[in-house]
Amino acid sequence: MTPLEWRFRNDLKEQWNVNDKDLHLIELDGTPCDTMIVALDRGLQHILPDVVPRLVVSGVNLGPNMSQDSYHSGTMGAAREAGLYGMPAIASSLTSFEDEGMESAVKATVEVIEQALEILPVVPENLRRPSVDLAKPHISRWPIIEDEPAWSSNPAEALRMAFRSGELMLNINTPPDWNGKFQTTRLGMRWYRDAISFSEGKDNQKTATFTIGAASIDHTPVNNSDCDTVMVRQSSISCLPTWPQTHPLALDDRLLTWSLKSGEHNYPVWLKE
Repeated sequence: MTPLEWRFRNDLKEQWNVNDKDLHLIELDGTPCDTMIVALDRGLQHILPDVVPRLVVSGVNLGPNMSQDSYHSGTMGAAREAGLYGMPAIASSLTSFEDEGMESAVKATVEVIEQALEILPVVPENLRRPSVDLAKPHISRWPIIEDEPAWSSNPAEALRMAFRSGELMLNINTPPDWNGKFQTTRLGMRWYRDAISFSEGKDNQKTATFTIGAASIDHTPVNNSDCDTVMVRQSSISCLPTWPQTHPLALDDRLLTWSLKSGEHNYPVWLKE
């Protein structure tokens, strides 16, 4: 296995004229998930022993990560990997492949981060999962279906616990023409059509070059979805489970219905105590 090289990027601090001694910029030659594994599995502790992460933010990515993108997105994959390590995590994307509008996406992301920090402890409760408690109220009891779930008396607190423990992550998508408003959402439905194009090799050789990139994207309307929300210029905040269904640490499906309830500023209602 090839070692992953890393280095401090103090040159960027100089380029940006930033003098904050508490700001550490580190470059790692790896995938988004690689960065999470290295950082959270004691790599960051080795490089900066006095720094303990409180929240992981992946992005802001240039390009949307909505609907089925959640299955192959590197940005979302990094946030999900952080959740596997027991860290609260946020993935964020600008829904355009052009730079214009990135400032709006950054602003929206910072606003959500500031709100999230209000409900997070200074020191993470579950980093590297020192123990596993399958009795936590937010965790599914599947295949048993309880008449009265353990979270039923306080679903908002159960969702906060899930976020703090890494079982729930946030996924933000902000359009370049963001109108300053948010919406709590679910994943929507969009379909990439004619995603493959190819050209034959020279002189009729039996080789071909394939290019991946959808010629068109079909959209199926879904109430309260991320895709529909960005189409009306709002920033989408989706609450997504870290673990797949049937995993012992998967979220209770009925609890996830509460994650669609919005509160002040249309943030997820559980994001404020």
